[in-house]
Amino acid sequence: MASVFTKIIRGEIPCYKIYEDDKTMAFLDINPETAGHTLVVPKLECDKIYELPEEDYQALMNTVKKLSLNMEKVLGVRTLWKVIGTDVPHAHVHLMPFDETWTYGREVNLSPEEMEEIRAKLELK
Repeated sequence: MASVFTKIIRGEIPCYKIYEDDKTMAFLDINPETAGHTLVVPKLECDKIYELPEEDYQALMNTVKKLSLNMEKVLGVRTLWKVIGTDVPHAHVHLMPFDETWTYGREVNLSPEEMEEIRAKLELK
């Protein structure tokens, strides 16, 4: 059965997409810990990040780096990377802009309009 991220990649589930290339996709987390909380996923469905083929792993990390630099430039705060690997059986990296007010595990409630505003700010073409 396809993971929720595979369904997003296929367009079966809508998302707030900020980036896509031939090997990766990035979109806002729908249960964000911070405004701008982004998930970066390989298009290849693979449960563990360290089991990705080298080419897909490198593509994922290149996208993570590119989006992190853009996030810091656009939002003016540091970007935290988080790799948990147990919440969805599809390799992914969380990118979260944060400052001294950030608290681990906290969720923020954003309206669809706020999510779209953040998506537009972070979108890379």
